[in-house]
Amino acid sequence: MSEVILTPSSLCGSVTLPPSKSAAHRALICAALSDCSCRVQPLSDSVDICATQRALQSLSQADGTHVTEIDCAESGSTLRFLIPVAAALGKAVRFVGHGKLPTRPIGDYLRLLPQHGVQCVSTGGLPLEIRGRLTPGTFALAGDVSSQYITGLLLALPLCGADSQIVLTTPLQSASYVDMTLDVLRLFGVRVQKTENGYFVPGEQCYHAPEYTVEADWSQAAFYFAAGAIGGDVTVQGVDLHSVQGDRAVVELTRRFGAEVTADEAAHTVRIRRGALHGISIDAKDIPDMVPALCVMAAFAKGKTVISGVERLRYKESDRIASVVQNLQAMGADVSGGGDAIVIQGGRALHGARLRGFNDHRIVMAFSVAALYARGETVMDDAESIRKSYPDFFEDYNRLGGKAWVQHSDKI
Repeated sequence: MSEVILTPSSLCGSVTLPPSKSAAHRALICAALSDCSCRVQPLSDSVDICATQRALQSLSQADGTHVTEIDCAESGSTLRFLIPVAAALGKAVRFVGHGKLPTRPIGDYLRLLPQHGVQCVSTGGLPLEIRGRLTPGTFALAGDVSSQYITGLLLALPLCGADSQIVLTTPLQSASYVDMTLDVLRLFGVRVQKTENGYFVPGEQCYHAPEYTVEADWSQAAFYFAAGAIGGDVTVQGVDLHSVQGDRAVVELTRRFGAEVTADEAAHTVRIRRGALHGISIDAKDIPDMVPALCVMAAFAKGKTVISGVERLRYKESDRIASVVQNLQAMGADVSGGGDAIVIQGGRALHGARLRGFNDHRIVMAFSVAALYARGETVMDDAESIRKSYPDFFEDYNRLGGKAWVQHSDKI
């Protein structure tokens, strides 16, 4: 285990974001299903991407008779994307995981898959053992639980022997993540049609693409946008301003907070400089991964910020509503969280504190930004959790002028 010691500073300079974890998960799975050799690049060595690569290797060795174990580590995307894919391939597999993953919801699959020819053995979470081949048909599920279920089905159903429909019984949230899935499928030659209440997926399709280039990760940009907006001058390089990633909304949101944001479409850069920040209202239902960074920005913005559409954050790597509220309160912020919203009365001077990382990469990165502009030293545990998505975060943070010392100890 490890902790990070952070002292006040500011971030100035240019940074290149890591490749998109979300796009890489999808592309690696499509490449594994492809009828030709496909090169997916660039890839980060994040724990989650390594989990998907190892899981795909295990899946390739599985058959329909002998149960093969697939370890998803702590990656919800790996698990929820591969459950229906394994079923569509007729594999006998046992999914396992670590950290909070064994208790994260998979209930929609436990309900849907047995209706379509797949035997499921589970007590409600992991381990999960499945046998049988997924049959096509109509798959009805809520659109406001997790878009990962929808992505998993969209990846799997083209492999079935006939056409299928996904019917959403409630309005879709995190729609941008489903749009990303559709974009990756399109690049691999797979057709999906949007319908009035879901998706029509033709069966017996083939995945095919010689290579796939993974774009920069907009979800990681939020931390640098917050750092620049509060008191720095940061240029984010190599970003696609027309990306299907919903998290590119951070550009407009940071402008709304009052920071100076200059986007150069031709150069693929965005420069973020300090501004007179003020509170705003944000609907975060389509950008859940950005909420921790947005909350930190809001704490330094004068006035009231309300971030709604956050209920599903309780089921991430940590309960992110509770994690954000606890850490901001420890630093002296006026913040509350309940139901579907986080409310922050910003503008107070924050002070350093001993914080918890909650084994949550986005909490650790967000509060490393808060520590830049707080009075005094901040110490936070679970610093190693950044390896889940952005292993080089503290190297980039320090290169831009941050002051972070990561200490490893078996006693922590």
